[in-house]
Amino acid sequence: MRLETTTYLVDKFSAVRNQTLALIEPLEPEDFIIQASPDVSPPKWHIAHTTWFFERMILQEYDDQYTVFHPKYNYLFNSYYNSIGPYQPRHQRGVLSRPTVEEILAYRMHVDKAILSLLQQKRETPVQQKLEQLIEMGLQHEQQHQELILMDVKYNFFVNPLLPAYQNKTEPERTFGVDGSPTFKRFEGGLVEIGHDGQGFAFDNENPVHKTWLNPFELASRPVTNREFLAFVEAGGYEQSEHWLSDGFHIVNQQSWKAPLYWMKNEQGEWSVFTLNGIKPLHLDEPVCHVSFYEADAYSRWCGKRLPTEAEWEYVGRQVEQRGNLMGEGSYHPRPVSSDLQEMTGMFGDVWEWTASAYAPYPGSRPLEGALGEYNAKFMCNQMVLRGGACVTPDDHIRETYRNFFPPDKRWQFSGFRLAGDL
Repeated sequence: MRLETTTYLVDKFSAVRNQTLALIEPLEPEDFIIQASPDVSPPKWHIAHTTWFFERMILQEYDDQYTVFHPKYNYLFNSYYNSIGPYQPRHQRGVLSRPTVEEILAYRMHVDKAILSLLQQKRETPVQQKLEQLIEMGLQHEQQHQELILMDVKYNFFVNPLLPAYQNKTEPERTFGVDGSPTFKRFEGGLVEIGHDGQGFAFDNENPVHKTWLNPFELASRPVTNREFLAFVEAGGYEQSEHWLSDGFHIVNQQSWKAPLYWMKNEQGEWSVFTLNGIKPLHLDEPVCHVSFYEADAYSRWCGKRLPTEAEWEYVGRQVEQRGNLMGEGSYHPRPVSSDLQEMTGMFGDVWEWTASAYAPYPGSRPLEGALGEYNAKFMCNQMVLRGGACVTPDDHIRETYRNFFPPDKRWQFSGFRLAGDL
């Protein structure tokens, strides 16, 4: 069994690490240090930080023979682990011209070689199991940063007046002619269980399985589309305070929001959207993307509905096949929703879906031991939960229990939503 586990981890380690390199391959050297907002990080920092995770959390703890690549990297590439020590402030990650990209890639090779060697060593079973769990954690962590690389590059390119394209992939035209009236599926609810059952990997914030009560509810069969959200925009929804939470309307006025992030309108009144494939005409049948929780909530109120709770979303998500437009498709952009409104569509992939649930621990939840206890638990305040994955989420990194989370005003992530209602 150990040999099978080791072989699996060796293969997965190589696959995940190589996928990160594939994602940065289209970038030019000048792209690697740009940080256009305190929310984003330069690509160079992402590829260094994911390497630092393996070095600091695993090699420095479990390999007595390991030689640290550079003593200052613990400061430069620690993200937020206060128990480990001080770190480069997040908003200053883009001021580092050195180490160079070439040096960071050499750092990755140094750490990769040591991790693969460590996996082949014999040790007592409990220690081996702990080591394998940490390596799996490091790979899941890197997959999160793969998504962040695409999110951050998109934002960095958008603030450039040249509006450069990350890639040039031609997508086949998909027009389904979805109208403005989604189908709503009815669910009786009752006493249900949500949370991860412990089979396979899950982050600590997905545990434990627990019971929760759901009143009867309805859920839209698909996410809200650009066509539907454009109606809100053109009806003056961003100027009508009655639809907005107070904090949300303050942000709208403070930041002069008029439409979702990356939407652009020319002098002729035609809408386009900036994508990782460059500027494209706004496709009305695609799920609306890059909206904040505040925008999703305001639209829901505007049309007399609400956002689903995360328990409602997971209850329905358990009944749906986990497939969709994820990173493996390579488009890195939401696709038009299906015209089949008889089934729940688009729950996995395309866009992360905002829920009405604040990010908080489940009953009986406990943080991980040691420094990894800072991974999720300390962020359980002032954030809202999203579910389902997006077009930039690695295919094997999503499940119905996965809890993504962001502050309610953020919208550079690939976030959309679907409507819910009470019965």
